[in-house]
Amino acid sequence: MEAELVALATAGATTLVQQMATEGWATVRGRMAAFLARRRGTDDEAALAEQLETASTDVAIARQDGDDAVVTGVTAVWQARLRRLLSEDPGAAAELRALLDEVAPRQEGATVRDVHNTISGGTVNAPVIQAGIVSGVGFGTSGNRPPAG
Repeated sequence: MEAELVALATAGATTLVQQMATEGWATVRGRMAAFLARRRGTDDEAALAEQLETASTDVAIARQDGDDAVVTGVTAVWQARLRRLLSEDPGAAAELRALLDEVAPRQEGATVRDVHNTISGGTVNAPVIQAGIVSGVGFGTSGNRPPAG
């Protein structure tokens, strides 16, 4: 299978599982079930939606319990299903890309980069954040400032 299709299946599964925790999950579930049914040539869209909902329930419980292994496992299952579908029907790639762009649009100009922070020299009396991009975040002071001087 082409590396591009493998990457698309991975992105599809990851986006799918991420969307399970959003308010728009019902819409995403319906769109993904319709996509899968259409591409598999089946009328069993309701059964596919039920499978997606079961996966969503498993992910929600796992997140509550802090069980990252279940989330990873659910992602792997959907990645395998999408890889199989794309290998059998490479024409589905364009439709899957369009679906992913609709449910989780890429952020233009977003870049991935390494962030390195070093904290030294004693006690830190303020929030420390390590992130690539932080916007719209404010911190109030609680009077825990170090003495001046």
